[in-house]
Amino acid sequence: MLETGSPAPLFSLPDQNGAEHSLENYRGSWVLLYFYPRDDTPGCTKEACGLRDAWKELQQADCMVLGVSTDSEESHKKFEEKFDLPFTLLADAEKEVVEAYGVWKKKSMYGKKYMGTARMSFLIDADGTIAKVYEKVKPAEHAQQVLKDLQ
Repeated sequence: MLETGSPAPLFSLPDQNGAEHSLENYRGSWVLLYFYPRDDTPGCTKEACGLRDAWKELQQADCMVLGVSTDSEESHKKFEEKFDLPFTLLADAEKEVVEAYGVWKKKSMYGKKYMGTARMSFLIDADGTIAKVYEKVKPAEHAQQVLKDLQ
């Protein structure tokens, strides 16, 4: 598991519009790299809308937001449009980034075990170092936690 003070693993993924984004391109700014299970599900929508509502304050803190799930670019585009999300959603269809960040985990629902993306986030500083790991993200509170940590 990645820890505070570790270098953030580099990656390149397509966004909801098909454009490639590399973590290296965000050097010089803070980055909230947030991992979520699925587009347009209750918890994921609550988290995304909280970040959307705090977008202006996040921008003022020079913090870019990159959401990552294993959903497709098309699914991300629908999610972005439905909820008017102003930030980038990255499609990790090959599961390379979720595995690199250690968020691809064994989960359980209704007694059924399966592999899926854990709801976790990483606040990455301007030098590409992990400044904070959010292991147990509460969707409704996450944006405010991040803003507090950026102060």
